[in-house]
Amino acid sequence: MLSRTKGKSIKGLSCSEEWIPRSGDNSRLRICIYKPLEPKPDVPGVLWIHGGGYAMGTPEMSAATYKRLIAQSNCIIIAPDYRLSIEAPYPAALEDCYDALLWMKGHAKELGIRDDQLMVGGESAGGGLTAALTLYARDRGEVNIAFQMPLYPMIDDRMITESSVDNNAPIWNSNLNKWAWKLYLRDLHGEDVPAYAAPARAADFTNLPPTVTFVGDLEPFRDETIQYVARLRQVGVPVDFEMYKGCYHGFDIISPKAEVSQKATSFFLSSFQYAVDHYFAQQNH
Repeated sequence: MLSRTKGKSIKGLSCSEEWIPRSGDNSRLRICIYKPLEPKPDVPGVLWIHGGGYAMGTPEMSAATYKRLIAQSNCIIIAPDYRLSIEAPYPAALEDCYDALLWMKGHAKELGIRDDQLMVGGESAGGGLTAALTLYARDRGEVNIAFQMPLYPMIDDRMITESSVDNNAPIWNSNLNKWAWKLYLRDLHGEDVPAYAAPARAADFTNLPPTVTFVGDLEPFRDETIQYVARLRQVGVPVDFEMYKGCYHGFDIISPKAEVSQKATSFFLSSFQYAVDHYFAQQNH
């Protein structure tokens, strides 16, 4: 079902794609570029990473999110069609997202993006890759990220929190989560998993960008999200966070018209707007 969206334009946006070289070999990575129909200069650049348990999905499936972000701030969105775990396990997806981030930084001027407002976001596994990417970028020192939006992120393979054990909520439950992590980690599963694969394992959360996230209280990722937020705040990272009662995984995407979904979307967009107005990260070039 998800692959049917591949290559489809999004009504009301200017859509294009590029094939960029991967740093690891000579293969090419497809990235989708979304702009307002009448782009303005010097706007934030948002690298948006789609969800799908690391195993499925395409950039085109996040169309509604792109429209909202662009309506909010005229931003330009770069969405990588990263390698999925069914074809290539960790670190393929992370490397693809990092290549897309470097490409966005390198082409900021011609894209009309301010290079001191490079932002990263995604939902579910895309939120996990967002959290991993900000750690990776911080440690590599090649790109400075101004803001991150890891929504209900998939960040802990250990599945030791209360919400991740025997969770049978709709859409995403403990059983699906376990299989998705096995597929993503392959030979690393059950071993000493790196923080770039499962960001909840990171020992050091300092110098990460200001953050927004939210989560439903019924879903497996509830507790790992709460812990992630607490650990960011402990080291002084500004975080906007809300938890929504009675909500399962991806509730805002599955029932966008529900009152609680509209509340979550409005919270997310107002935090994004605050970031556009207040958060900047100069590049070292």
